[in-house]
Amino acid sequence: MANNTLQRWHDFANDPQPEILAEILDKEAVFYSPVVHTPQQGKALVSAYLNAAAAVFMQGPFRYCGQWQSANGAVLEFETEIDGITVNGVDILQWNEQGLITHFKVMLRPLKAVNLIHKLMQDMLAAQA
Repeated sequence: MANNTLQRWHDFANDPQPEILAEILDKEAVFYSPVVHTPQQGKALVSAYLNAAAAVFMQGPFRYCGQWQSANGAVLEFETEIDGITVNGVDILQWNEQGLITHFKVMLRPLKAVNLIHKLMQDMLAAQA
């Protein structure tokens, strides 16, 4: 199941379809943002954040450039460029025995990228509301 979960996440990253998130997120999923202090909890909220992030990050040539996997999780390093700023970060995914993502954490660098993503995500989430 774990390989399927990771493959479905890559499917979403390549073609962000909300149905894929509906399929792979646990109802109690938690999202840890690099710019929001409190964890975002629940499938609907996590889905909103991940859909917004997909729209923001896909503005540039997004690609995963590294992957490390365990039995119930993975760390995926990514790169993209948005508005002339190189964005580098990692997605940290954890899933349960059913293969549903329970925790999703994003870490970003450098500071210019964090500030840019913060602004773009605010705008994207406001437009979704």
